[in-house]
Amino acid sequence: MGTINSALSIMTGALDNDQAALNVVANNVANANTPGYTEERPDWQQNTPIDINGALIGQGATETGATSLRDRVLNERLDQQQQLASASGTRLTALNTVQALFTPDSGSSSSAAGDIGSDMTSFFDSFSSLDANPTDNALRQDVLSTASTLAGDIANAAASLNAQRSALDQEAAGVAGQVNSLTSALAQLNLAIQSASPSADAGTLEDQRQQDLSQLSQLIGINQITTENNGFSITTTSGQLLVSEGQSFQVTTGLVNGVTNFFVGGTNITSQLESDGGQLGGYLTARDQDIPSVLNSLDQLAYGISTQVNALNNNGTDQAGDNGNAGDIFSEPTQVAGSAEAMSVVMTDPDNIAAAALGAGTGDNTNAVALANLASQAIVNGQTPSDYYSNFVTTLGSTVQQVQTENTAQNASITQLQTQSDALSSVNLNDEASSLTVFERSYQAASQVFTILNTMMASALNLGEQATVS
Repeated sequence: MGTINSALSIMTGALDNDQAALNVVANNVANANTPGYTEERPDWQQNTPIDINGALIGQGATETGATSLRDRVLNERLDQQQQLASASGTRLTALNTVQALFTPDSGSSSSAAGDIGSDMTSFFDSFSSLDANPTDNALRQDVLSTASTLAGDIANAAASLNAQRSALDQEAAGVAGQVNSLTSALAQLNLAIQSASPSADAGTLEDQRQQDLSQLSQLIGINQITTENNGFSITTTSGQLLVSEGQSFQVTTGLVNGVTNFFVGGTNITSQLESDGGQLGGYLTARDQDIPSVLNSLDQLAYGISTQVNALNNNGTDQAGDNGNAGDIFSEPTQVAGSAEAMSVVMTDPDNIAAAALGAGTGDNTNAVALANLASQAIVNGQTPSDYYSNFVTTLGSTVQQVQTENTAQNASITQLQTQSDALSSVNLNDEASSLTVFERSYQAASQVFTILNTMMASALNLGEQATVS
């Protein structure tokens, strides 16, 4: 009787265990399309055998719960690649917008910058035309017209760059709120996980934490540090603490010289965040490095052309006979910074163009020749205007190509890591069907044994006489 009772107890446990295992499989199938869900497998533990007359008799097994099939190291590597790809992708989008300013369609002025290279050629060529007939009013008017086109396109390009920089500043500021929302949620999840499962996998709670970590890594560069009791601490890539188990530290913003800066605990971490990764790193790199570099190049170009043309025009004789006092063609810049956006044509009377040499008659063309020759002189940072602009556009294109290559490689790495993660953690319905069959057969077998034992128990209770067991 004792042996039959023990067997009945084992089979009862087997039925309960198989039912629990079937519930795990059913949960996997139900969540096959749930974003972030990690496949679970039932855990089994052998019960302690008992000693009967020196013989160890097994007591079956117990289903002790489910464990998610996750690889934290793989997930962390995936997060790291995501933050790199997010940074380069965000920066690439900004750079493509910048490059579009200097890539007119088929030579037409379809971009905000028009075609600055062609504008410069037309401007200096207008002096070449004027030197053939220095008193022609239409040719003089053409000089001012081409000057206006050149100045307008350079100023428009600079204004567009400043507008884009302002837009990036606003986008970057918006990321701080998203980061704070996720770090607060992660701190709360840490507490829930430590409370529910301090020494083992916490199932769906850990799935949610991993999803939040993945989203956070796309916004800002982070490091993850595992702590006791299944917790996490999170820092920026440069080491600024964002989450310490159940406590989060907010990222705040403030204006410094009119530009949004980022702080944690009163410490300005803006410069660190530029190289940390994530969308925020991409925004800041474009805002604080790429666009200022392009603006500086435009400022150098505008400053060189404006100052040199103005100086030479004031060193000749205009149509009215003014010697050395013809006036400026372009607005005179006081410094390099800001020269591009402020560039404009201030001369309104074409007679003020000094085509003649100083002290020469109005029919002379010496100064017009000198003005035309500026096109081939090193008046912009030791280069001719055309060479300087060409090198600037080439450098910008190389930067875009470099970032594009980095982003492509990083996304390829993400795809590879995601495939590995999916192979381990995502629900495979074929595997679940196989597991379902195994546990169903196990349940059926336990049921059959239970029926046999029940019959044997009834026979024993009826002193060996055949009895019907309902």
